[in-house]
Amino acid sequence: MPEQTAPAGRAPRSLHSPRPARADALRNRDHILRVAERAFAEHGVTGSLDAIAKQAGVGAGTLYRHFPTREALLAELLAARDEHLVARREALRVGSADTGDALHGWLDAVTEWAGTFDGLPEPLRAAASSDSSPLALTCQGFITTTDEFLRAAQRSGRARADVRARDLFLAALATSWVRGAALADDSSYAALSALSRRGWEAPILP
Repeated sequence: MPEQTAPAGRAPRSLHSPRPARADALRNRDHILRVAERAFAEHGVTGSLDAIAKQAGVGAGTLYRHFPTREALLAELLAARDEHLVARREALRVGSADTGDALHGWLDAVTEWAGTFDGLPEPLRAAASSDSSPLALTCQGFITTTDEFLRAAQRSGRARADVRARDLFLAALATSWVRGAALADDSSYAALSALSRRGWEAPILP
């Protein structure tokens, strides 16, 4: 088979020429995520996406190609924390002799996760009631896991039968939100966590 040559005036195209472009796109994406992580940590989730693009050295169009919405960007940043949460979930499943303590520990983990960035509880709350949000699947996964811990606690008589996992998830978001409220102090989180537990915990019969 004769060797193909490029037309005059045009450089021959490598068989692998698409790959550098793909690698560049992946590098841009990863860099945007790193910059967004810092920006949200400093300014909260309502920070300007255009400012993030500028800090990342890319055009706004590039950012929106990778992450069409703020929620899509947040979903990707939160996905990077999945491994830690899975480890905590498994540790609670295996290491908790008391199902009520396991549920309480999981809700604490959810509250901590929802406080990753200032202002995060609000888009999570909105996503919990919307199938269209990129965060919806994330929220549903947390509600499902909460339901597993709750049902175990209910079966053993450690949680009230009328409590719903969805409500506990929303309560955890509310507790996380209060941590950043102006009137909150260092004891507010522990106080609200204890109040929440008294709300879902079944009374211990004598």
